[in-house]
Formats: sequence, C-alpha cells, structure tokens
Amino acid sequence: MLEARQGITVVGEASDGLQAVGAADRLRPDVVLMDIRMPGVGGIEATRRITGLHPHTRVLAITTYDLDEYAFGALDAGAAGFLLKDTRPDELVTAVRAVHTGDAVVSPRITAKLIQVAAPHFLTRHAINADEVLSELTAREREIFMLIAGGETNSEIAAKLYLSESTVKANVGRVLAKLDLRNRVDAVIRAYELGVVGN
Repeated sequence: MLEARQGITVVGEASDGLQAVGAADRLRPDVVLMDIRMPGVGGIEATRRITGLHPHTRVLAITTYDLDEYAFGALDAGAAGFLLKDTRPDELVTAVRAVHTGDAVVSPRITAKLIQVAAPHFLTRHAINADEVLSELTAREREIFMLIAGGETNSEIAAKLYLSESTVKANVGRVLAKLDLRNRVDAVIRAYELGVVGN
C-alpha cells in the first residue's frame, strides 16, 4: 500500500525488532513504521535502539491495541508518532509524510488518554518559571513553540505566520535543540509542564 504511493519508497522489511534495528542501521531510512508487538526484541525496545543510534530516523509506531503502556512506551522510546492499525490507509500515508517532515502524529484516542493520565502529574509538579525556561528562544521561536504545543503542523504554522515550510522546519529544529527536546511530542509535554497550555 505504501509502495503504491508517489514519493514513498519501501527500502526494507523486518519480521522482528532485532531485524528492524539491523535494517535501520544498514538502510538508514527516513521513516520506520514499527509494529509494537513482535517476537523477541519488541517494537518499543527496537524504537529506543533505532532513535538512539540514528536520531534523524523517524519512527512511527503502530499497534492493534490502544493500551496506555504501549503508547507511553513508544513515545518515551523516542517514537515521533503512535497510530492504531485501524487507521485508514490515507491517514497512515499522511502520518508517514508528516513525521518525515518533522511533525508528530498521535492517534486521537491515544491523545485523549495521554492528557487524561498526564494532567494530574502536571498539576502536582513544583512551579516552573516558564519565562526562565523559554528565555533562550527568540520571539519567533517562542511563537512557534506555542503553535507546536497547540498541535499545529509545520504547514499550518507556515500558513499562519506567512513563512515557508522550510523556514518553519528550521525554527522547529532550533526550538527542540535549545530546549533539549527530542521531538514535538516532548515539546507538547514541556508546554504542559510549564503551564503555558492546558490551563
């Protein structure tokens, strides 16, 4: 299904997590579509190894089950997104392209659970000075951080700020680097921790 789509080339396949790590090391793909439940080395551990060795490879985790432990585990391991296998083909293709351009993609059912489970954690944290944490960002970078936190994609941010997508992507990269974040999911979580969204 993916191979039939213009602009997408399937460079390899693997039947378990260990093979996936080896294939990623050998083929250096832009995106890995990772099944979470596999024999031997599972998808979460494989994701952790791939993102640790090849930070520019984006992992999109996919599973039949929407159990919290799988979603949290995959995202904590560095996945750029998490989808369920009942995701429609067009949505899957859109998600692959989105993570390739630097966006994060999380199934709506998973997003609701993430916020539900994480909200008490944010409310009970010690107060964090948002201005101090965000002081390294330029005004434009701070604006983009807030839009990332609001769930905006690169193309949506570009349209809203009248910038090119390449400019937005560069700014997103600087925001993540300055705040020591791995991906856009981390950025959303940091925004909640800082209390600048979700209040």
